[in-house]
Amino acid sequence: MPNELILPAVEVKQAPGRKLYCFAVDGKLVHRFAAISRVSRKEDGGLHGYQRPEVLSHIEGIRDYIESSSPMVPNAIVLAFDSRVRFKAASGVTTTPYSRPGVLIIPLGRDEQSDEQKPGFVVDGQQRIAAIRDATIRSFPICVTAFITNDVRQQTEQFLLVNSTKPLPKGLIYELLPRTDAQLPVQLHRRRLPALLLEQLNLDPNSPLKGMIHTATNPVGRIKDNSILKMLENSLNDGALHKFRKLGSKEADIESMLELLRNYWTAISRVFHPEWGLSTKQSRLMHGAGIVSMGFIMDTISEHIQSTRIPTDLQYEAELQSLRPMCRWTTGEWDFGNGQKRKWNELQNTSQDIDLLSKYLIAQYRSRVMHQEKTPHRTSRR
Repeated sequence: MPNELILPAVEVKQAPGRKLYCFAVDGKLVHRFAAISRVSRKEDGGLHGYQRPEVLSHIEGIRDYIESSSPMVPNAIVLAFDSRVRFKAASGVTTTPYSRPGVLIIPLGRDEQSDEQKPGFVVDGQQRIAAIRDATIRSFPICVTAFITNDVRQQTEQFLLVNSTKPLPKGLIYELLPRTDAQLPVQLHRRRLPALLLEQLNLDPNSPLKGMIHTATNPVGRIKDNSILKMLENSLNDGALHKFRKLGSKEADIESMLELLRNYWTAISRVFHPEWGLSTKQSRLMHGAGIVSMGFIMDTISEHIQSTRIPTDLQYEAELQSLRPMCRWTTGEWDFGNGQKRKWNELQNTSQDIDLLSKYLIAQYRSRVMHQEKTPHRTSRR
């Protein structure tokens, strides 16, 4: 390995004394010349560095994507170099008042050199660099934007500016997912199918949820998109929708999933008609706790009704009637037993409250269904 890395680059002048260098480099080499400036406190209490700790789950998701068949990471990482790195302009080539081509010359130390000895620091992109470092690939070229300064305050300033940009709202990202086919990081890939079902439920003229789901493009919706996504994800994992799911979203039986969802939520809108369509402040049925909990009831009822492939709305409606007397979506208080009572509007969209409400409703449904089935003169609904 030579002791210098010479890379084609473009120097861009943005303001007096402010120059940027744009180039591409194998991401596997970045650790040879750039360090992560970890934020920490010195013994005297002074702050050192500026980077946050690595987020392992994030790195794992990027790494899996990079190891896929055709990854592409278009956003450049940002590096700060000290004055040991220099730019040499090319001669006899076309330039503009603000840019000129050339090469960037980066000194390379030994593998075992300390971070303090490296001429570069990572201002933005530490998770991407770590993912490339850990990926089981030989190389992965990345785009880099760099500047040269010996002033740590200027590095910190750029770090703050780069990271102060407000990220895209998650709702907008989920709304865009159904429009993509590319291999995505694991976290986004898992949400593509639920996002597609959500979109159809919100747009389908025959859907009882048409226009009711709050999204980036439908801010008047009454039900939060994240509540619907949670309900769908739970069912896709091991509930009623799971049997229509094959290996990936492209092979999933989308139409059957939508038919089941339309039938069930149509039944919900009938059985709980007075509580349906209100705001979340007026009805906990429309709240995250209600939506996710009733999703678990959908799975429980669907499992109980086994005589047909997809239960009809009338079948769901008949089963849901058994729950109507003990539901307190808009008034009164829930009686969860053992002296545990909660006012209707005290239930929150937390995992604890959703778990409490779901287990209570499932237990009530099962006890009532079993009681009715043991009654000799019960009229069969299926």
